[in-house]
Amino acid sequence: MSQRVDLWVCPICPWAWITSQWLYEAAAVRDLDVHLHTMSLSVLNEGRSLPEEYVEMMAKAWGPDRVMIAVEQRYGHDGLVAFYNAWGQRYHVEQKKEFASTIALVLEDCGFDAALAEAADDRGLDEALRLSHHAGMDAVGMDVGTPVIHVGDVAFFGPVVTPAPRGEAAGRLFDGVVAVASTPGFYELKRTRTESPSFE
Repeated sequence: MSQRVDLWVCPICPWAWITSQWLYEAAAVRDLDVHLHTMSLSVLNEGRSLPEEYVEMMAKAWGPDRVMIAVEQRYGHDGLVAFYNAWGQRYHVEQKKEFASTIALVLEDCGFDAALAEAADDRGLDEALRLSHHAGMDAVGMDVGTPVIHVGDVAFFGPVVTPAPRGEAAGRLFDGVVAVASTPGFYELKRTRTESPSFE
């Protein structure tokens, strides 16, 4: 039986995108059933004292978060995966950073209803977004960001890695990350990042 792995991502985070690509690589060499979910850096950072430019980004980032929720509601998990994969290609890899035009482009890429772009401004989706966010984040705490992974009863932030390991290297990283995260009392393993996100 496949091992279920739940991954929470915020669409604007490049590190989460790379982690998603790594997990799909790992699933090809380990028997994993990856389930994608939406978390929100905008929800996470509500009420925090942040630099002005980051506050502006968080105000705008509600848009793609809400669209992710709307896509899942309309097209299910497979639709969410298709949207996020296309979003990552357009937003992260191709660096198309204007939210509204990129959302419209990605909906077209996926063959989805163009009217779903209106979800970006629909606050009626925020309750569902918060529920999805907290389903992932409550188990790890709010002092981390995205990606967040749950493997059974084990939940953790990360891994933050670039570029995404491929083939058996992806499988070995999965084995190691889960082994470390499963160790009772283990909380942190970190070093300073010296590379920018690479989408190779």
